[in-house]
Amino acid sequence: MFRDRYDIWLAGRPVPGDGDLAVRHKVTGEVVTRVGTAGPATLEAAIAAAAAAAPAMRKQPAWRRQQTLLSFVAALTARAEELARVLCVEAGKPIRDARVEVSRAVDTFRIAAEESVRLDGEIMPLDISPRATGYEAHLRRVPVGPCAFVTPFNFPLNLAAHKMAPALAVGCPFILKPASATPVSSLLLGEILAAQDLPPGAFSVLPCAGRDAAPLVEDERIALLSFTGSPEVGWDLKRRCGRKKIALELGGNAACVVDAGSELDYVVPRLVMGAFYQSGQSCISVQRIIAHASLYDELRDRLAAAARELVMGDPLDEATFLGPLISEDDAIRVAAWIDEAVAAGARLICGGGRHGPFVPATLLEDVPRDLPISCREVFGPVAVLERFDDFADAVARVNDSAYGLQAGVFTRDLGRARFAAEACEVGGVVIGDVPSFRVDSMPYGGVKQSGFGREGVRFAIEEMTELRLTVFNDNYLRPGGAT
Repeated sequence: MFRDRYDIWLAGRPVPGDGDLAVRHKVTGEVVTRVGTAGPATLEAAIAAAAAAAPAMRKQPAWRRQQTLLSFVAALTARAEELARVLCVEAGKPIRDARVEVSRAVDTFRIAAEESVRLDGEIMPLDISPRATGYEAHLRRVPVGPCAFVTPFNFPLNLAAHKMAPALAVGCPFILKPASATPVSSLLLGEILAAQDLPPGAFSVLPCAGRDAAPLVEDERIALLSFTGSPEVGWDLKRRCGRKKIALELGGNAACVVDAGSELDYVVPRLVMGAFYQSGQSCISVQRIIAHASLYDELRDRLAAAARELVMGDPLDEATFLGPLISEDDAIRVAAWIDEAVAAGARLICGGGRHGPFVPATLLEDVPRDLPISCREVFGPVAVLERFDDFADAVARVNDSAYGLQAGVFTRDLGRARFAAEACEVGGVVIGDVPSFRVDSMPYGGVKQSGFGREGVRFAIEEMTELRLTVFNDNYLRPGGAT
């Protein structure tokens, strides 16, 4: 499945790199391959190449950009199973989730191909007063220029796609720094992209140490930085990035409200999926379940029964639902947070503990809201339950968080649904499903500590372009006008 070593991609060409990074099997810990890494000189070469490629990328016609993306989609589809198995090993992702991620990456590039020929503009009449008679404005979007992308380990393929695909659609050269825990999938995307017809220097894929990545943040030749990761790192990057545009997706601790009258036969499987798929390592994993008192006890018991049935084990096993966390250190942290909650008076409904890098599906109730397991991002297979009587109070609890990425609301009361959609302080509200629901064409991003800016191809395109205004004075342009 893995080669002995993978080169990095510098300005569209494979090079060995300046250093060496071991990629480990997330269950056994054994080294499965090694990849090159980029040092300061290679990063400088990548930035210089991206800056040099910007004019040629900008001038590519829309049909050419679309052709590149469609060719990429075909090549990615042909290698889907290979990429899924890579994700199983380097990310510890169960094979069913890995295949979904690959299919989503295909969707993302396909959507970008469609959007690449839809970079519409606008005509704005300016004759709002006598002095502007005969004037008209044309607005169009133009690429910002070289972009730097930093991606996390939890969706190493599709989150890279969400940055690469819009850049290719609009004509922005880019440098991608993948997570050190999961670099191979991004390097394989680079391999597929290198076979496409792109201007020299259009892209680089450079695994590197965080201490060496400062130029991607600070160099003024980079026009936009797009980062997905932790709030601590993201807000520091914002402070350091100077005048460049920046988009930040910084995680969350998503809540889901289950209103009175909800159909538990539907709700329970959705909550189990939302809380525990890929071991809770998702920014919109269901972390807080706020359930109406009339159904709380039954919901809790049914959730616990379903959670206990989830198969934990080898990600390559088709029966596995729960794979390992990205590292044993993360499993130790999650287990410690669970123990801390129990010591503070919380009741452990099911799960708890750990087995190496694995943490069982865990449910807790009566958790003090100021504990990390409730108020911070767990990034593990854990959900806490609490009951409510008043719907407005439930929405207030959704908002009682430093984060604001997405929220879910199960209700069939249209008035309550509209109230939640208006009052929830998040980037997205999902009515009738869990906050973990995402389609790759929709806008995605948050508020408060969850960051700002939006992904989703069309909305990322807006981040990667800027408005260009042209004003036409027809008093001068028309035949016989002023001279």
